Amino acid sequence: MTTQTRLFLTAGKTEADRIFDLLQLAFEEDGLPISAFEVDEDAEIFQVSVYSFEPDEIEPRIKEILGSNGFNFVIEREQVPDIDWVAHSLEGLSPVRAGRFFVHGSHDRDKRRINDLGIEIDAGLAFGTGHHGTTSGCLDMIGEVIRREHPRNALDLGTGSAVLAIGIAKLAPIPVLATDIDPIAVAVAQDNVVKNGVASRVQTETAIGFHHPAMRFAAPFDLIVANILARPLMQLAPQMRKHLAWGGSLILSGILETQRDKVLAAYRVQGLYHQKTLRREGWVTLHLKAKSTY
Repeated sequence: MTTQTRLFLTAGKTEADRIFDLLQLAFEEDGLPISAFEVDEDAEIFQVSVYSFEPDEIEPRIKEILGSNGFNFVIEREQVPDIDWVAHSLEGLSPVRAGRFFVHGSHDRDKRRINDLGIEIDAGLAFGTGHHGTTSGCLDMIGEVIRREHPRNALDLGTGSAVLAIGIAKLAPIPVLATDIDPIAVAVAQDNVVKNGVASRVQTETAIGFHHPAMRFAAPFDLIVANILARPLMQLAPQMRKHLAWGGSLILSGILETQRDKVLAAYRVQGLYHQKTLRREGWVTLHLKAKSTY
């Protein structure tokens, strides 16, 4: 197999957003995966990547696209190794229980119990196997909120492997929109959705924040789950409120215990109030609503 190459640029958030939009438009017909992700949260530094098996042909096109728009960034390269990611990452990976959910790899299907809501996720290119404290915390909180509130639709923002979207769809027969900024993660998420038998309920899309037509069609959401990072969660607070149905719930994670109060303050300004905090391994998962109920 030919080795794939990641061509990437490092830039601040504003420049990275513009670069991503330009490259996505330019390479749309080529079908090349393009991603943008934060590499330094404090400094708001991002990397924008294009994945290709023909880097010598793609790099001049990138330079031409960005050169005509006033950018002057160095294009770096990284070889993407040909690794059997599933076999590699499943070594020593044990199942995780979170409420009724049993998150496991394909090698542990036989460990499911009769009343388990099994979520089969083989660790690989997308974040989210249930082993991180933020993921298990979200699954526990999802179970509590759905049991009490019976939402009619849901959004999993920054879905990664789609483990949370799958959990929602298995617990409740409702439509779930699962989005991520990384097209590779979205491809993995779609595979997982199909493998877990919830493709009729879960729609996966590549989107930055709330900028996608699917958001407009599906909103407002009774339940929004976002397991990302504290800084983007705070920046997204106004959009979260705008897309949340009256009386709906937010479940937020990817937040260190030291960041909890800042995140809550950003949402309180939007009229969203703290309901409950789950703490796992130095991370917190938050439940917020438009009105405090307990």
